[in-house]
Amino acid sequence: MNISTIQEIVKKDGIVFLTYGGFLSQALISGMTEALEKEAKQSDLNMGDANNIFIIFIELAQNMMNYSKTKSKDNNDLASEGLIVVGKDNELNYYIHSQNVVGKEDKEKIEPKLKEILTLDKEEIKRMYRELRKSGKNTHGKGGGIGFYEIAKRCDKINYEFIEINENKFYFHFKAEVATK
Repeated sequence: MNISTIQEIVKKDGIVFLTYGGFLSQALISGMTEALEKEAKQSDLNMGDANNIFIIFIELAQNMMNYSKTKSKDNNDLASEGLIVVGKDNELNYYIHSQNVVGKEDKEKIEPKLKEILTLDKEEIKRMYRELRKSGKNTHGKGGGIGFYEIAKRCDKINYEFIEINENKFYFHFKAEVATK
């Protein structure tokens, strides 16, 4: 990607506060969250909106860490790799985009949950989230899912797309939008 591609994104989608593409670690996510906190303070973003953005960012980054199916260059191990962008559009709303490679099995676990979430209103999302938290189902160790309910609770709109790379791998694009109050 060249810089003109990023300039086009900024022109179309607004200001970009944070862009990262590459290998993810918990320490890196923590550092990026600190950078977002500083940006929120400088932008006089209210605490509720700032927390929503931070939590969505963390959930998406952790999903990329846990479910990426990209082979590392030096061996055949899977690498926690992805792309994440946090920015503000021209209407002063925030967006968090993520992209990573997932396997067919993970796509088949994730997609039905996202389809269900898109059919629910905010109260139904909150109810499902509480039920999942109490039951212990859909934790990261059991195939993911509760994090998407957490994201849906905190944002105003989500979009996602799976693009086939081959029969066993897919690009997973996800976008959450937070309208500022």
